[in-house]
Amino acid sequence: MPSIFVVEDDQRLLQELTRLLSSEGMQCVACQGFFNVAAQVIMEAPDCVLLDVMVPGTDGRMIAREIRRFSDVPILMLTCLDSEFDEVSAMESGADGYLTKPYRPQALLAHIRAALRRNDTAAKTLLYHAGLELDVASGTVRFEPPHLLDGEASLPAGGLEAVSSAGAGALASAAAPASVPDAASTSATADLTRNEARILALLMHNPGCVVTRQEIMCELWESDAFVDDNTLTVNVNRLRRTLELIGAPRDYIKTRRGEGYLVS
Repeated sequence: MPSIFVVEDDQRLLQELTRLLSSEGMQCVACQGFFNVAAQVIMEAPDCVLLDVMVPGTDGRMIAREIRRFSDVPILMLTCLDSEFDEVSAMESGADGYLTKPYRPQALLAHIRAALRRNDTAAKTLLYHAGLELDVASGTVRFEPPHLLDGEASLPAGGLEAVSSAGAGALASAAAPASVPDAASTSATADLTRNEARILALLMHNPGCVVTRQEIMCELWESDAFVDDNTLTVNVNRLRRTLELIGAPRDYIKTRRGEGYLVS
């Protein structure tokens, strides 16, 4: 039975969430007070976190950043704030999704199910393309300029190779800074959020081909029906900034206006 950790101070809404989740075969674990919530999440080890932005005595975005220091558990933000700034700040704090209140129960369930599926079936592979190495399981990305790669000539056509990953997924921090190479270094690494890693993996699986925004949203959230288009833009822009920090070209991910994105 999937365990959903809920951080919500509205008792009426909490009861509704408990009934809704229970009816879908999920266990609702309510936050016990709003002090040191991240520690509670780590202790409970849930499959997904529903996190209200407006939390007594603190802020849901701060809680999300703290959770991300230790865990890559899917986090869905629930809030009555619906401005673009609020959504961007929520996603920047490490959330995987963002729903405004009052939300539709079926929309919430769709987000939760998608988050659970992503968590259960994350591919354990290494992907290579144009100097970039992505460990999909851990969300770690590394860049080496192609001319510095000793084995470049042995890579398959298109520069893409997938191999089984040996270990379990490592905990990734959404706020972890990229390591910047010094004068003697030839590569740099950074940690990506789950959504960023999935976007990059989808593009690297299709080098030279435009992947539409609808295709990406369906890959990340199983549907584009309940997803604000700006949510994808936030994820892509954040991914681009991270890749630049580790030395990848600014246009590594190209935009085809009105179509989607590609790596070439």
